[in-house]
Amino acid sequence: MEYLPIILTVALIHLLAVMSPGPDFIMITRNSLVYSRKTGVYSAIGLGLGILVHVTYSLVGIGLLISQSIVLFNFIKYLGAAYLIYIGYKSLTAKSSKLALDDQNKKEDISKLAAIRMGFLTNVTNPKVTLFFLSLFTLVINPDTPLFVKLFMGLEMAVVTSAWFILVAYFISHDLVKSRLNKIQHHAERFIGIVLIALGIKVALSSAK
Repeated sequence: MEYLPIILTVALIHLLAVMSPGPDFIMITRNSLVYSRKTGVYSAIGLGLGILVHVTYSLVGIGLLISQSIVLFNFIKYLGAAYLIYIGYKSLTAKSSKLALDDQNKKEDISKLAAIRMGFLTNVTNPKVTLFFLSLFTLVINPDTPLFVKLFMGLEMAVVTSAWFILVAYFISHDLVKSRLNKIQHHAERFIGIVLIALGIKVALSSAK
């Protein structure tokens, strides 16, 4: 019970961060609409795996090294920006088609591994997430906190991230939502593409401060 207050504090901070719209949300929305609910769910699992990477390097001190190394930070930053712009470009250049409401008309899906990889890369190459976990593990979590407590919080954040975005995938891919979006699908996918490209540019222009 001694560490319950800090566990709850970290959980609340992380939940608010996860629920804030960003590259992860846009990517899950796109995959759930363009491909399928299953793809959205596996992409969400990939996001959770990405969180585990951030937690791991934060625990061993690599996060601090990344934040203090301009070369490493810029490498991650530009890699993440390029990936977001790439996904955005694919959305902008995609052929217009109705959102599938059944398996017969469903657009050709991507594999489970590809969906997990897309979610993983979107999260792990986002420098803002790197800085978030750096600040969390250096400013919020006490250095004297036992390792098992930190590991528990890391696992909790990974599970919550995946769970939240799985809910998003289920909601976005619901037939009722898709039927409403079918009227604006062509514009919606282009809008998502523009937002992803804009986020990529924003990431590229961001600094470590």
